[in-house]
Amino acid sequence: MSNSYYVYALKDPRSNPAKIFYIGKGTGSRAWNHIINVDETRKGVFIKEIMESGKEVMVSQLVSYLTEAQALKIESELISSFGTIDAGGSLYNTVIPTGTVRRVQNNINVPTGVIDKAQIGINLLKDALEEFAEANPDGITNSDSAHYLGLQSDNDGKQQDYLTYSVLGILLKESRIISVKEGSRRKYKYAKNT
Repeated sequence: MSNSYYVYALKDPRSNPAKIFYIGKGTGSRAWNHIINVDETRKGVFIKEIMESGKEVMVSQLVSYLTEAQALKIESELISSFGTIDAGGSLYNTVIPTGTVRRVQNNINVPTGVIDKAQIGINLLKDALEEFAEANPDGITNSDSAHYLGLQSDNDGKQQDYLTYSVLGILLKESRIISVKEGSRRKYKYAKNT
């Protein structure tokens, strides 16, 4: 088990003290990739605003030498504590903490933390598929994604692979990959390789 993970914060230096606006987990240079490769998410737009003001985004490693499971747990707890801007908090993360013990909507119980776990899980899947597309400049298919990443589904002996198709659709919507038709096949390519 690797202890190479850390949890980090991105801070806005335009206020004193610098205000945390993003919490994440990663290894290597992950924390700095947000600044090197600024994307079009709301976090990316905010980073651009900071840079255009002549300031530099501050990166702080909050906890180091963690397993991935430990990093996910700490990241989730911190995001829940600070809250996302969608929930009235200060973070530009896309995870949406519930902050309630149980919530009932249309007779559906949603236990505390399950939305966070689902959002963290989908973000991990999105990152994995984006990295897979980046590593294959000729593009990947939905079938490639399901097969090589071990995400094939089985519905009474029929392969459906809806999970990878859905995640690829989210990545398309976020402009993290592009879709290219090659003959009768649809391939997905890393947006920054094109």
